Amino acid sequence: MMKFHFMHLMPYAAIDQAERAKYNSAWVTLPNSLYDPEQGSRLYHEYIDDLVRADRLGFDGVCVNEHHQTAYGMMPSPIVIASILARETKTCKIAILGSAIPLRDHPLTLAEEHAMIDTISGGRLITGFVRGIGAEYHAFGVNPAKSHERFHEAHDLIIRAWTEPGPFAFEGKHHQVNYVNIWPTPYQKPHPPIWIPSQGSQETIEFASHPDHKYTYLQTFSPAVQVKKFLDAYRQQAETYGYEADDSQLGWAVPVYVGETDAQALEEARPHYDAFRNVFAKMPLPMLIPPGYTSVNSLMRLMGKSGPANTVTFEESVRDGMIICGGPDTVREKLEAYHHDIGFGHFLANLQFGTMPSEMTAANQQRFAEGVMAPLRAR
Repeated sequence: MMKFHFMHLMPYAAIDQAERAKYNSAWVTLPNSLYDPEQGSRLYHEYIDDLVRADRLGFDGVCVNEHHQTAYGMMPSPIVIASILARETKTCKIAILGSAIPLRDHPLTLAEEHAMIDTISGGRLITGFVRGIGAEYHAFGVNPAKSHERFHEAHDLIIRAWTEPGPFAFEGKHHQVNYVNIWPTPYQKPHPPIWIPSQGSQETIEFASHPDHKYTYLQTFSPAVQVKKFLDAYRQQAETYGYEADDSQLGWAVPVYVGETDAQALEEARPHYDAFRNVFAKMPLPMLIPPGYTSVNSLMRLMGKSGPANTVTFEESVRDGMIICGGPDTVREKLEAYHHDIGFGHFLANLQFGTMPSEMTAANQQRFAEGVMAPLRAR
C-alpha cells in the first residue's frame, strides 16, 4: 500500500522579490539583511501549524529537511522542528530528510539528537541521511571532494552507536572516539528506519540498495521520466546484489496542488510554483555541484534542462510531472497513473511551495486528504 507523507521546505516566503532579483541565487550569497525576524517568526509558526495539521488529516508521515544559508528553506536544523513535532503530533511518522552528516563536526551529536526524538515520539522517527547539496559545502567551507568519505564514516559511526552496546572505541580517518556510549539509545530497535533522498547519484543508489542497508531511496523534485529511470536503477542494482527490491524501499517527493477545478488549480498554483522553482531553487551550476563533489558518471546523469541551474516554465513542469496540479479527480488520476507506471511505496506531497500563503496551504492539504488520499486508500 502506498504511504502518503506531507513534506515541508519552510521557504522564506516573505522575501522581497525585487531585491532578490538583484542577486543570482537565493543560496549562500543572498544577503541576510533581506531576512526580517518578525516575518520569520510568523512563517515558522504557520509552517509548524501546517505540519501538525497534516497529522490531524491522517497523513502517514510529515517530512522536514536541512539546508543552510538560503531563503529556499528556513531549516538549518531540522532537529529543532522534528523535536517540536515529536510532542505536537500524535500518530504520524516524523521524517528528517535528511541530516547532512558530512557537515557535522561530530556525528555522535546527531546520533544522540535523533535517539532523543525517537524516544520522545514513542518510536515515530524516520532518519534521513544526506551528503548535502554543493551549496552547503560553500556555506560551511568544507572540502566537497571529501564528502563521500566523510558521509560513509559518519554513517558507520552513527549506526554502531545505535546498535552496539557501549562503551567501545571508534577509530576513523575523520573521527576518533575512545568511548562511544550514547544515552539515550533509539526507541526503535535496532534503529529508526533510514531513508536516503537523492537527485539520482549512482553512488547513492548503490549505497542505499546494498543488502547490508536496503534503505528507502527517495527521488526528489525531478521529472516523472527521471523518477522512473532512477527508481528502476535502484531495482536493477538490487537485482545485481541478488534480491528483489520492494516498493516500500522507493519513494517520490514532488510539489502538488489540488484546486477546486483544473482551471482554478493551474491559475492559483502558477505564481507560487514559479517562485519555488525559478527563484528559491535556482542556483548557478558551480554552486550546486562544486568541483570534486560528485563523480563524472553521476554528473552526466544529473545534467539536464530541468536541473536547478536552468529556468523551467510552469507549463513544462505540469507536462513533465515536476508538479502534479489540477482538481481532485485529475490529481488522483495522475497520481494513480504515475504509481502504476513508476512503482513507489512512499509518496511525499510538497503541498506548500514557494510563496504559497498559509490559508492556501491549508485548503490544499484538505483537498488532497479528502479528494486524493482517502479515495486511493479506499481502493
